[in-house]
Amino acid sequence: MADIQHLQKVASQVRRDIIRQTHLAASGHPGGSLGCTDFFTALYFEIMEHDPSFNMDGNNEDMFFLSNGHISPVFYSVLAHSGYFPKDELSTFRKIDSRLQGHPATHEGLPGIRVASGSLGQGISVAIGVALAKKMNGDDKTVFVLTGDGELQEGQIWEAAMFAPHHKVDNLILTVDWNGQQIDGPTKAVMALGDLEAKFKAFGWDVMHMEGNDMEAVVAGLNEAKSRTGKGKPICILMKTEMGYGVDFMQGTHKWHGKATNAEQTENALSQLEETLGDYAA
Repeated sequence: MADIQHLQKVASQVRRDIIRQTHLAASGHPGGSLGCTDFFTALYFEIMEHDPSFNMDGNNEDMFFLSNGHISPVFYSVLAHSGYFPKDELSTFRKIDSRLQGHPATHEGLPGIRVASGSLGQGISVAIGVALAKKMNGDDKTVFVLTGDGELQEGQIWEAAMFAPHHKVDNLILTVDWNGQQIDGPTKAVMALGDLEAKFKAFGWDVMHMEGNDMEAVVAGLNEAKSRTGKGKPICILMKTEMGYGVDFMQGTHKWHGKATNAEQTENALSQLEETLGDYAA
């Protein structure tokens, strides 16, 4: 049974890492990273069967792909705390020659990163290919992929959404970070997404909802999704989150999609987040 309190403590530290990484770099995307922290924490510390010693093939282990690569700060923090690389390396985020680029990249060989991402719309297609390869290889593990809701405005998303049910890619779990915000404003103002549940169901997906900023709900939701694999349909989780969750002045607005905090704001933000696992050396 999941230790929810421990997962919440990990999530608090990850949120501190997000604030510190983006502040030190004076750039990056803290808003969506904070909103997805509970998801990443539950996935890597409770749900997935994964090996931090890391091999690119990912044979006989669950695999995760980040499609909305701009929320790399949360991904890097969770990978570091999971043992993929030293957490002090987080201080190099977005620095020249760092392995921790603004969007995840593969050319420097950062453990945990299997595909470069950040060109929005591509992640589901990649995850489908990997999921099909697992089925062909007799590997019964699960492939997870995360997209942003604004990312669903990309056409390639819907080609992939059509492909997966047709080919019964039922070892695939897609989670949509449904925070209603994107870089230029609310999604409903930029390009309304309509009824996402009805759309994915119409394409043939098994659709479920999940509260993304409640650790207990996230763990239960991901376990439920995993129990639905192997039944002929890919699974789509519509995950309701709040951009900037955990820091009061950053919550619920697109303004922190891609803006780092200044020194005063950083101090304010960190005062709201408990240091539980020790901050990395700056």
